[in-house]
Amino acid sequence: MKSKSIYRKLLFVFAFLGCLIFCTDGLCAKEFVVVIDPGHGGKDPGAVGKTAREKNINLKVALKLGDLITKNCKDVKVIYTRKTDVFIPLDRRAQIANNAKADLFISIHTNSVKNNNTARGASTYTLGLSRTAENLAVAKRENGVIMLENDYKTTYAGFDPNSSESYIIFEYMQDQFMENSVSFASTIQKEFKNRCKRNDRGVHQAEFLVLKNSVMPSVLVELGFISNPTEEKYLSSEAGSSTMANGLYQAFLTYKKDHSLKRRTTAQASSASGTKAGTSAQKSQATSSGKSGQTASANVSAGQPTVFKVQFLTSSAILKKGDKRLKGITNFEYYKEGGVYKYTCGASQDYNRTLRTRKEIASKFGDAFIIAFQGDKKVNVNQAIEAFKKKKK
Repeated sequence: MKSKSIYRKLLFVFAFLGCLIFCTDGLCAKEFVVVIDPGHGGKDPGAVGKTAREKNINLKVALKLGDLITKNCKDVKVIYTRKTDVFIPLDRRAQIANNAKADLFISIHTNSVKNNNTARGASTYTLGLSRTAENLAVAKRENGVIMLENDYKTTYAGFDPNSSESYIIFEYMQDQFMENSVSFASTIQKEFKNRCKRNDRGVHQAEFLVLKNSVMPSVLVELGFISNPTEEKYLSSEAGSSTMANGLYQAFLTYKKDHSLKRRTTAQASSASGTKAGTSAQKSQATSSGKSGQTASANVSAGQPTVFKVQFLTSSAILKKGDKRLKGITNFEYYKEGGVYKYTCGASQDYNRTLRTRKEIASKFGDAFIIAFQGDKKVNVNQAIEAFKKKKK
């Protein structure tokens, strides 16, 4: 009997050590949290079609998406900003995601164009400056929800969703999760096109308040046009809403798989080298921060010159001048990060000049975004922009 007791104790010890190693390798990572945000609701119907209301389409797709994730991904926690037909202020939607320390935020909407019943297709937006009047119009329509809120001028510091001048606040803003957001948005569009067989309207950037206040990779999806009777009927149907939800679900699986791989690779590399995450050696390199696979950037050092650049393209191999993928850009640089070559242009210590470069190449590379370097070290671009603004005052 005594030998059996010792045997059980040994089994327990080995099981404990195995679990410890398992967790050290990053395979026992924290629960992945996704916040699903069905746009509009309650007193805010959103866009209105001949027979349907946007708020209902958004909610139906959101619930189906969440159900797919809950049933098939046991390591994922799904949180909704609303599960019923209620009105939720824009700032509250972002707070829900931030308070949950979410790894991903998906805001679901349905598009509409006045006096146009032929516009069709799905699109996905990330936070950024609008490239076209059409993108700005979408942002104005979605941001217009705040006018249904009590004392919205105080809550949003005087922001007027219908005034183009109000959108100047986005000029100096840079989303630190841009790269992951754009990657996820691109995956969503591939699924909408290939799996859902919808017209692909592409990935865009616009000034959405609901994305501005969320601190994680975030996207805003426009499922289709309720102003188009054919698309309205499709999105309102069980088959249509299920297909769109499945497209979003497949894109989520792809994103989460990549996210988990990055975290596991980083944890294993850290364990093998015998170093702790967050050491100066790791901070100086582009490594995963352990939060949504976001690339970590070092803090800005006072007194050192900061150079802003526009990152417009990535490639697994070095591209030569004249490569068609560069779309005519000849004055470029590249740096290697995570085994990928990342191409930049418009290097300048003047943020405004780099911002103009980004606008100039927007027609060729709509997903381009600004990064910052001090020497050969990538630094936090938001800190760099703030430092630039202070210096300009």
